[in-house]
Amino acid sequence: MTRSRNWLTTALRLVAGIAIAVPAALLLGAPPAAAHPMPHSVVQLDVYEASVTARLELPVDDFSRASGIDLTGIEPAALPVRATDIRAYLGRHIRPTTLQGKAWQVGIGALSLSRTEQTSTGPYRELVAEAVLTPPDGGDVRHFTLDYDVIVHQVVTHTTLVTVRQDWAAGRVDGGGATQVGTVGLDIRHMKVPPLTVDLGNGSTWRGFLAMTELGGEHILTGTDHLLFLLILLLPAPLRATGRRWHGLVGARAALGRVGRVTIAFTVGHSVALAATALGRLDIPGRPVEVFIAASILVGAVHAIRPLFPGREAVVAGVFGLGHGMAFSFVLAEMHLSTGQLVFSLFGFNLGIELVQLLLVCLALPALLVVARLRVQPALRVGGALLTATAAVGWLLDRLGVPNPVARTADSAGSHTTLMPAALALTAVAAIGWALSIRRRAQAEQGRVARFRTGARPDAAVAPGPAPSPGSRERAGRALGPVDQGLIEQDEMADG
Repeated sequence: MTRSRNWLTTALRLVAGIAIAVPAALLLGAPPAAAHPMPHSVVQLDVYEASVTARLELPVDDFSRASGIDLTGIEPAALPVRATDIRAYLGRHIRPTTLQGKAWQVGIGALSLSRTEQTSTGPYRELVAEAVLTPPDGGDVRHFTLDYDVIVHQVVTHTTLVTVRQDWAAGRVDGGGATQVGTVGLDIRHMKVPPLTVDLGNGSTWRGFLAMTELGGEHILTGTDHLLFLLILLLPAPLRATGRRWHGLVGARAALGRVGRVTIAFTVGHSVALAATALGRLDIPGRPVEVFIAASILVGAVHAIRPLFPGREAVVAGVFGLGHGMAFSFVLAEMHLSTGQLVFSLFGFNLGIELVQLLLVCLALPALLVVARLRVQPALRVGGALLTATAAVGWLLDRLGVPNPVARTADSAGSHTTLMPAALALTAVAAIGWALSIRRRAQAEQGRVARFRTGARPDAAVAPGPAPSPGSRERAGRALGPVDQGLIEQDEMADG
């Protein structure tokens, strides 16, 4: 009997041990539990000469818990019903002041609901609000205190990132990235939300001007449509129009004159339109302008195949340049600059465009002059024009509301800002090297012909060979081709 009780006790202990050990082993082997990361708020600052605009990006769930304004189930169309309450709440919890404690004015503008995603949080809904922060007289937009607790005063684990997106005086004008200036969160030692001191350093007009010059250069590099229009008009510049065909050459000096006139006319056209549109703060719809630009490229491509307006390319470049200048002005309009900043920005932006444009034209010029003298010139010209026309038709359809892969492919070329300058530089080096090689061969042949005419014997250091026959000049010209012939004729004209 005693043995049975001992056995039963041992068995019960074993079962109990297993019951405790197995769950413990599972718990110890499992990864540690962690709370689901919650999205943070973002306050993006755009710093202007007399005010600061703040874009607030607020997770809807956290905002609803903190404010008591339930936005979790409403659709964007129903947001205006809650707009008054939302603006009043935000106005109470955004309190910028000068460093001396004088309050700024706060105005809450547009509100919207959208869906977004942050790293490791997954998709969620957010409330986007625009706020205009205006300092009192004598206040400094570059140095102030931001007392902000829109969500964190109730959701103590919440964090707000404060960044600067645009700051003209500091040279930040492209809006492509934001610089973090601080965070707003709960100080657990004092259980308070301390205000954030915003220190943007010292800005200057010079930094803004240089930044706009750089932005203008980047804009023309990424503006594939603007470059294609100019280059396609320059493509037939060295050619002579006979009837409705491109046939023969006009000579290097005439070709350079055409290139110069077209480039200057395009520059004047888009500069005038850019200045008038930007300084007049004209609100021009973007779609008609973009359609006009696509149509201008198509017209230029057709002209490169068959002359439509021979001798009047500069006039056409100037007229179409007006539309391109209006498109350039959209960049400045989005920045909402003061009049003083706009004047410097206009000059710097246009200067950047012209410098890069001049560089690209200089790089394209050697290839234009050399290709015009090749036997394959018609095929290269028509092929390039057809590719340009295809891109223009794709852009035209896309800007009329018909998306297509051609437009997407053409637009993607602008994302590689070094591609076109690198390609033009390589063709320029190749064209110059080839032209120098041909010129040396032509000069050598001229020397042989001259020695034959004067009866001079070949140089003693050169192995003697058969004397040139009377038809050697003609046979040499046929062997060297039309480019050599042209170079020889140019040299003889220069000698004469």
